[in-house]
Amino acid sequence: MIKEIEKQSRGVLTTRIKEKSMELFGREITRSEFRLMPYIQYTLVNTQKLNIQQLNQEEKDILVQWVKDGFIEDGVTECGRPMMSERVCLKITKEFWDAIQEILWLGYADLTH
Repeated sequence: MIKEIEKQSRGVLTTRIKEKSMELFGREITRSEFRLMPYIQYTLVNTQKLNIQQLNQEEKDILVQWVKDGFIEDGVTECGRPMMSERVCLKITKEFWDAIQEILWLGYADLTH
């Protein structure tokens, strides 16, 4: 049976991304998680500080889950609030960084499928 290739637009949570997230995380990511990943990637590369004004409650809840999952190592409290101290930077695991990059590649760069 030939699998029909899904037409992909930039920044859309596709079946292909859901399948990759199952492989990487053992579950499908949500659209909100998918949309939060570019912000996390940008923050880590640039300021390493999350801006609380740019996070809604759903995104804070996602951060809480990522802390519980062990993906975020520092920079976010257990209730999902970014730590505001100048000495505290956002830190994630290398595995989570790699997973984010793979998801972003599929969702924003590799649009040939």
